[in-house]
Amino acid sequence: MATATPTKELPANAYTPLPPGTVYEPTVPASTVLPELTTRSVGWGLFLCVIFTIASAYSGLKVGQVMEAAIPISILAIGLARMYPRRSSVLENVIITGIGGLAGSIVAGAIFTLPALYILKLDPHPVQTIFICLAGGCLGVFFLIPLRRYFVRDMHGRLPYPEATAITEVLVTGEKGGSQAKLLLQATAIAGVYDFFVTTFHVWKEFVDFQFVSVVKTVSDRAKVVFNFDAIAFILGLGYVMGLRSSLILCAGGVLSNFVLVPLVWMIGSHTDISIYPGTTPIAQMTAAQIFRGYVRFVGVGAIATAGIFGILKSMRIVAGSFGVALRAFHGGEAHSGERTDRDISIMAILLGVIVSAIAISFFLGQLSNSLVVVLIGVVLALVFSFFFTSVAANAIATTARNPVSGMTMLTIIISSVVLLRFGVSGTTGMFFVMALAGMVCTALSVSGQTITDLKTGYWLGSTPAAQEKVKFLGVVAASIAVGLTIVLLAQAFQFGDAAPGDTRVVLPSPQASIMKALVEGFMSRQPVAYILFGAGGAIALIMEMLGVPALIFALGMYLPLELNSPALVGGFLSHFLGKRSERLGGARGSSVRERGVIIASGLMAGGALGGVIGAAFRLIPRFSEDWILTPFYANDMISQSISALLFVGLCAYLWWGSVHYRGEPEA
Repeated sequence: MATATPTKELPANAYTPLPPGTVYEPTVPASTVLPELTTRSVGWGLFLCVIFTIASAYSGLKVGQVMEAAIPISILAIGLARMYPRRSSVLENVIITGIGGLAGSIVAGAIFTLPALYILKLDPHPVQTIFICLAGGCLGVFFLIPLRRYFVRDMHGRLPYPEATAITEVLVTGEKGGSQAKLLLQATAIAGVYDFFVTTFHVWKEFVDFQFVSVVKTVSDRAKVVFNFDAIAFILGLGYVMGLRSSLILCAGGVLSNFVLVPLVWMIGSHTDISIYPGTTPIAQMTAAQIFRGYVRFVGVGAIATAGIFGILKSMRIVAGSFGVALRAFHGGEAHSGERTDRDISIMAILLGVIVSAIAISFFLGQLSNSLVVVLIGVVLALVFSFFFTSVAANAIATTARNPVSGMTMLTIIISSVVLLRFGVSGTTGMFFVMALAGMVCTALSVSGQTITDLKTGYWLGSTPAAQEKVKFLGVVAASIAVGLTIVLLAQAFQFGDAAPGDTRVVLPSPQASIMKALVEGFMSRQPVAYILFGAGGAIALIMEMLGVPALIFALGMYLPLELNSPALVGGFLSHFLGKRSERLGGARGSSVRERGVIIASGLMAGGALGGVIGAAFRLIPRFSEDWILTPFYANDMISQSISALLFVGLCAYLWWGSVHYRGEPEA
């Protein structure tokens, strides 16, 4: 096999659709031999996976946000490469990033569901918590592999892959060095410092809502129309990589939820003093945020689920084709004869893995129920949800870098509860059974989203898919053990959810798990289901499909808080105008504007993620307080929010100026 020297930059067509008959040639060609699966890459990947899993678990339970570990780990991989006489290859760095990146995905699956078992006083055994994460993680990888060719190769240039773009740019610029590496490190440092301070301490307001303006405050109080803006670098970079169209559609969903549905619910319900299910307090006493969480978010869940069904139907032919190709290759003895960069784990290994996982899940569920029928139903639900939602997760991550895990988990809880209630499963046994299923599905979705990001990064750079897929299972095992034990330890030191009478332990809010707990408790107590809200969301998704609008992006915008959508729109507009400028300039200068914009945006994402992880680590310090750094003006909304807005504008100006700067001179 040839050992040609790989290039140190991405091909020009890395981010654009390929003309018919054109084949993408990665940075490391298929014919090139480079170290990939080595003791160094696997060892560092597992070590970083465990460290980031422990840090992310606390952060997620504390503030409900799990920082994606893949981007900061890609930066660390570049630094670690310089510790050895032989610099680590870019393919080794891909392996390190892929294994380590599982930390955030496993943690997300765990903290959304498992703490609910402690809140319900069901206290799972450590082995049970580890198994739920392990089973879900393995299913997420197994079910994603047949989708790889469709999402990674066939849809090349049609999906933005924001997070994979950021990781790839980090790894490529780390290889290239020079001015581009300096630019990436500069943007990473700026965003890291900025996001670290604003999300960790009380320096200035992270969220801007302009409630200090009397007119805005009046509209908010009387009509429940509230504008929120999360002024951090990470989301600005995310929006830039997403592009204008995707960020517009995403933000449009948020506008519908927050500026139409929330005020509508308020207008209709503000005249009654009784609570209306699924809300727990009268609408007249609710804030806009409470109306969004109590009612409108369920509409978003219905929209996501329906959009996911459309996505599944669209991709079924491709999925079947992928299985068919793999099966023919296996029977023909060609499973290992394809190009290195297009070689997956064999279809037989996938099938055996799914069968073993199903058997293990059946034994686990058998400990919870004596009914063989109920156990079989549980296994079927776990496999079906994990398989079909994998496509939803992959599509969402490839488009917006946002995985609708919580929405899909809520849907899993709802459907599983309805089905199991018909077979007489209820009470605490039913709650444990449903939450175990939800934990597996939630972890599978989260892991499949991270896996598609990793595989796309490897596709751009020239990794071996089979190698990436094999080490995923090692990462799943390491992260599952780490997060399972971490949750058990935290459950002993803290309270999850709300403070219990007489319990003096500090409370970790565990917001997502608290929602799941309330949901499963309501169903297993035989409370009604808000079918109208879910159906309304489904109708909205149907309308989007009829209009030719990507329904899943719009549905994600409906479900996500508006403050996460609005900054992405700013990044999308910057991307659009810089793209136009690049086209006008043309040639080397135009190419420079485009490349520098992506590099800076990737640095903002990388630095923002790294700053968040460091902030999470700070929260592990005993007696940590956000008031360790407290500015005199922090409590003054007018000053604090104005400073936040001005600094965010400064970040936008930096992105623009840094992009148009060419060889030390600003563009004319």
